[in-house]
Amino acid sequence: MESGLVASHRLRLPLPSAAAASHHHLLRHRHPLGPAGLRLPCHLPRPTPLRLPAALPLRPCLPPLRAAAAAAAAAPGDDAAASSPKFLGVETRTLKKIVPLGLMFFCILFNYTILRDTKDVLVVTAKGSSAEIIPFLKTWVNLPMAVGFMLLYTKLADVLSKEALFYAVIFPFIAFFGAFAYVLYPMRDAIHPTALADRLLASLGPSFLGPVAILRVWSFCLFYVMAELWGSVVISVLFWGFANQITTVEEAKEFYPLFGLGANVALIFSGRTVKYFSNMRKNLGPGVDGWAISLKAMMSIVVILGLVITGIYWGVNKFVIDKSSVPVVERKKKDKPKLSMGESLKVLLSSRYVRDLATLVVAYGISINLVEVTWKSKLKAQFPSPNEYSSFMGDFSTATGIATFTMMLLGRVILRKFGWGVAATITPAVLLLTGVGFFSLILFGEPLTPLMTKFGMTPLLAAVYVGAMQNIFSKSAKYSLFDPCKEMAYIPLDEDMKVKGKAAIDVVCNPLGKSGGALIQQFMILSFGSLANSTPYLGGILLVIVLAWLGAVRSLDSQFSPLAKQELEREKMLKAKTVETTAQVVGTGNGSLQDTLASENSANGSAIKQSQEPESTTPEKSGQQSQ
Repeated sequence: MESGLVASHRLRLPLPSAAAASHHHLLRHRHPLGPAGLRLPCHLPRPTPLRLPAALPLRPCLPPLRAAAAAAAAAPGDDAAASSPKFLGVETRTLKKIVPLGLMFFCILFNYTILRDTKDVLVVTAKGSSAEIIPFLKTWVNLPMAVGFMLLYTKLADVLSKEALFYAVIFPFIAFFGAFAYVLYPMRDAIHPTALADRLLASLGPSFLGPVAILRVWSFCLFYVMAELWGSVVISVLFWGFANQITTVEEAKEFYPLFGLGANVALIFSGRTVKYFSNMRKNLGPGVDGWAISLKAMMSIVVILGLVITGIYWGVNKFVIDKSSVPVVERKKKDKPKLSMGESLKVLLSSRYVRDLATLVVAYGISINLVEVTWKSKLKAQFPSPNEYSSFMGDFSTATGIATFTMMLLGRVILRKFGWGVAATITPAVLLLTGVGFFSLILFGEPLTPLMTKFGMTPLLAAVYVGAMQNIFSKSAKYSLFDPCKEMAYIPLDEDMKVKGKAAIDVVCNPLGKSGGALIQQFMILSFGSLANSTPYLGGILLVIVLAWLGAVRSLDSQFSPLAKQELEREKMLKAKTVETTAQVVGTGNGSLQDTLASENSANGSAIKQSQEPESTTPEKSGQQSQ
């Protein structure tokens, strides 16, 4: 016969659900007889062999139950982890998406660098054209065609599937660039209205060289616009739309920064490619159009890589994406206010902080345009041949890729070590130093000619190199420092001003910065007759704008730093309060747990004490309880 203590522990062991019936049978037949083998009278109910206290806990059974529950909960995750193999610490199903996306991005940006360098060569070095065409082309051709293209894209998005829309957009680009090299460029003398352009220029005057050149070399201008659209449509709309569609937030956080570094690697390699094909003219005989051969070779690469892009897109949709298993997530649109122009100006004027931030955005757009167009005009004067011009642009693209790659690695260090103010000052300081050097060489380079001759240079070549340095370092500083600093400046603002201020800058300042420089140049060219005559005034305008930019940075830093410290202190207080609340909850829970354990121990003690009483008293107590 068992003791009560052993019986109580047997009762508290967890039993399978299938043995529930036998459990009741075990309880009924454990003590059929009393200590002397005497049976109770039949009219009395059979005694329960052991009366457990109501407060007797089941704590000894909880650890195995919890362990079983934990094992059951962990089992699906273990199976999932085991069923998803990894390569270099990354799940293979993630790599199947990221690797093709990386290849697509590399090919798209490789093409974009070739197209960007080629478009400048075509419109700047064409006969009867110059760099003066660029501001007119950006304002009166590129902008309207971009708006029209996006309206067409919106209509197509309503009637086509995502895959069909991708093919419908990218194939016209591929077909155009192939047709341009093999059909339009060889027929340029037949399709360009040279005689009409000459008559218009004679009647309007040399000030209208830029607008007339748009008509004179219209097929080159069409190539310019299509190359610009490749950057905005294929990169921003098609690629990033597809990437955001098939990647999760965790994958994006981990791999999207690598795409930025890969973009600069593509810039380096494509710059070398442009350089190689541009130098083909040196190995050709006299009378051969070397630029036509170089153009065909580079556009062939663009077409091939375009087809590779579409092939990768098709393969990912066909073999990687399981559309049946992709969850459909309904995302609520963020309430972003669509401010009118007047409302945007009111928001800008009402806040000094937002005004300073807007000055940064506008000043960058205008400054880059003022220097870049003037630099390209001097670049044509130094390298009038399309092959020479293109070869230099290949070196320029490679240097830009290397500088941007390096600055992106250093940008975080600069922000962390020196703070927002220093990081935000670097971009305008670079523009100021290189801009002053560039315009000084153009305006006051003649006295320096004997000195530069000793180094095998001329003032014009020195100005070209200084202008190239200005463009390289300003672009690399923009991507690594200016853009992060601009976005950081929104963080300390309250929610209302953060949303409205950003909307106002998007509506007013971004377009004003992009088109402001072009409009200033157009006004100067039409007023003073040419870009060369406007150079002194453009240098003065650049100096004023960059100094205003530096003042806005200093003013914004004086406002941003205290707000950022307040935001940091608020976050620390919030974290401390969260830790304190958690400690209070845990302490309260531990106190109640200790009280529970104490009551359980006392209940266990009373149960054990009862089970240790003489067995002869058990039936008597049972009989008394039943009475």
